[in-house]
Amino acid sequence: MTQPPHDEPTASSPEELREQVEQTRTELGETVEALAAKTDVKARAREKAEEVKAQAAAKTGELEEQAAIKAGELKAKAADLAHQAQDRLPDPVKDKAAQAVGQARAKAAQAGQLWGEKAPEPVREKTAQGAQLARDNRKGLLAAAGVAVVVWLACRRRKG
Repeated sequence: MTQPPHDEPTASSPEELREQVEQTRTELGETVEALAAKTDVKARAREKAEEVKAQAAAKTGELEEQAAIKAGELKAKAADLAHQAQDRLPDPVKDKAAQAVGQARAKAAQAGQLWGEKAPEPVREKTAQGAQLARDNRKGLLAAAGVAVVVWLACRRRKG
């Protein structure tokens, strides 16, 4: 077979030889396990995937936090601009707007009362369900109304 390395003494007895063989087997087994671990592509891929998931989760949290901060800043800025615009309006305009809002509320309340008195029960139930659905889906309705206004303006502009 092969000669023993020059820096290791040879075994002087069969017992020593057995111990050296056993030690060599143990070292060889550990070496094989280490090599197998390095070549276990699936395990390394799983580890890498878990690492990437953890990094993605951390980045997502970071971006959500940044978005929340930015949204808060934008809301504050919008509120500030609304207050500035309101402060610049002349008092007669503010008074007229408040009066118009009051009249609109009164008319709406009157119409609602009249509707409640005159409409048949099944129609009132369906109307109440529709109103609740509209309140529940306010953002979608506002978006659809915005799109409708843009389309209407575009059509109007083409005609004129």
